[in-house]
Amino acid sequence: MRTEIIRTKIVEIQESLELIRENLPDSFEEFASLGLLKDGMYKRIEFSIENIFDICAIINTDLRLGIPRSDDDILGILVRNGIIDDEMRAKLKGMKGFRNIIVHRYAGIDDRLSYEFLSERLVDFEEFIRKINEFIKIQSK
Repeated sequence: MRTEIIRTKIVEIQESLELIRENLPDSFEEFASLGLLKDGMYKRIEFSIENIFDICAIINTDLRLGIPRSDDDILGILVRNGIIDDEMRAKLKGMKGFRNIIVHRYAGIDDRLSYEFLSERLVDFEEFIRKINEFIKIQSK
C-alpha cells in the first residue's frame, strides 16, 4: 500500500486544519466579514476533503477491495472491509456534500452553515486521520 502518499496527504490535511483553526474567528459576524480570508478557508477545507477521498481511493485500489463507480461506492467498500464504520461513512458523505457546495457554489454558499461546519466538524477530520493511522499501523505489521 502507498503509505507514504497517504501520510503526505494526512500532513496536508493537518496543515490545512491548523490554518483554519488559527484564522477562524469566534463569531459568525466576524467570519461573514472576512472576505478573501474566508475564501482561503473554503479552499483549504475543500482541499482537505479531496485529500480524504484520495486516501480512501488509494486504500481501495491498493488493497484491491473492489471496483467502485463513485466515491459512495468506495465508502461502502471500506465499510464492508472494516476500514471505516457506518458513522464515519456518514461523516465523510457530509464532508463531500459540503465540498460540492463550495466547489459548485450551489445557490451561493451559506456563510452561517459554513461557519458552523468549520466550527464543529473539524474534529471529524481528526477522527478520520486517527482511524487511517491505526489502519496503516496494522497493515504494516
